[in-house]
Amino acid sequence: MLQGKRILLIVSGGIAAYKALELVRRLRERGAEVRAILTKGGAEFITPLSLSALTEDRVYSDLFSLTDEAEMGHIQLSRAADLLVVAPATADILAKMTAGIADDLATTALLATDKPVLVAPAMNVRMWQHAATQENIGRLRERGVHIVGPNKGPMACGEFGPGRMAEVMEIIAAIERRLGTAGALAGRKALVTSGPTHEPIDPVRYIANRSSGRQGHAIAEAFAAAGAETLLVSGPVSLDDPPGVRVIKVESAREMLEACLAALPVDVAVGAAAVADWRVAGVPTQKLKKKAELPELKLEENPDILAQIARHREARPRLVIGFAAETERVAEQGRAKRQRKGCDWILANDVSAESGTFGGADNEITLIDDSGAETWPRLSKHAVARRLVERVARHLASESKR
Repeated sequence: MLQGKRILLIVSGGIAAYKALELVRRLRERGAEVRAILTKGGAEFITPLSLSALTEDRVYSDLFSLTDEAEMGHIQLSRAADLLVVAPATADILAKMTAGIADDLATTALLATDKPVLVAPAMNVRMWQHAATQENIGRLRERGVHIVGPNKGPMACGEFGPGRMAEVMEIIAAIERRLGTAGALAGRKALVTSGPTHEPIDPVRYIANRSSGRQGHAIAEAFAAAGAETLLVSGPVSLDDPPGVRVIKVESAREMLEACLAALPVDVAVGAAAVADWRVAGVPTQKLKKKAELPELKLEENPDILAQIARHREARPRLVIGFAAETERVAEQGRAKRQRKGCDWILANDVSAESGTFGGADNEITLIDDSGAETWPRLSKHAVARRLVERVARHLASESKR
């Protein structure tokens, strides 16, 4: 967490500037105080009002503003922060940082600071690969400037290659490392399952459910941010892979089980996937044709992944956590499932249509363990993930002291 940490965010002029808004939101979620400097170029892509609303502070941009200088001089602005973050960092601002140019508020603050600096480069692939930019990056690294990204991918200009700004959660993880707030699970291994499974009826049809995978992916992301070596075994989803996480993509429950068992031993396993309970027996190799009579589908039970992990004789994780997606009597059903599966904790949640949990951004959890049931307030799925990972870290730490 970044509770009480002070971040000075410098937003320079690039198409990736829109990601700075999400970065501010994520920093504030973690308890950080954020002040923002918006360059003239940055203001071509996002507005000062947007940044101000999210930081809940004024946005600084004018080096010669009498009001700003009277209330928070540029020297104090740069030194009052625990960390300066430049995101996006264009080729222009990187060159000015290297040369020590101070011709606006952003570059003056960077030159005047005695605090660590993190930059997230973002530019056209050819600009990134240019010898001048690479020389500048090398010199900044030698001076102790921390660099996250850039990533490889499609550009707004239509080209493909390195130059995309690092994803927001990658920048968050880098900030946490710089400020020494990450690592509660350093040296630990985590296994997370996520998403639905697709059980084939024939080569083109399948049985599935409404799971989006958002909660499982958020949990894997939170484990990685806390320093754990994290493996995510995911059914079919339309989500990006979480940063810092190794991902194995599967289709069926049997494939998911195989990947999970191969991943053992781990310290903690979280079964957040909505695994199909049944599959079709004897799947035909050719597409079923529509006929007057309805096809008869014989179902057979899928393997119980959570129970097999929880009852593994040689490599049972120290902590096995499952989810109970219920539509009624949530806590009661969760307790029964915990006993049935043999896991340590169950996170029971309401997935009825009116709850909006499946496919939605929020979740309401009742955590059930040996000591009873604890209902959490309705939170974003990312907040649920962080809260769970913090609890896991405390549990494993206390267990190690015994």
